[in-house]
Amino acid sequence: MAVKVDAISYPPRGLSREEAARYVGVGPTLFDEMVADGRMPKPKLVNTRAIWDRITLDISFTSLPDKESGLRVLLERSGQKPASGR
Repeated sequence: MAVKVDAISYPPRGLSREEAARYVGVGPTLFDEMVADGRMPKPKLVNTRAIWDRITLDISFTSLPDKESGLRVLLERSGQKPASGR
């Protein structure tokens, strides 16, 4: 039996932990931290596999602070004040 070939290429909707981490540009360990603290979504469960939805990763990634506001948040968390003019 011949396998039907689809002429349209589809990006995967579900990603493994390693693929999801790579997709958002971080390593698996940092990705795990981001999932734990809510910056990245929790996975869906398919049988026994944890699979991340690419669309929810996009939404979470978009919600991450940009470099300047992210620096402010880190400084505030550490009890330091940002330099004036920022």
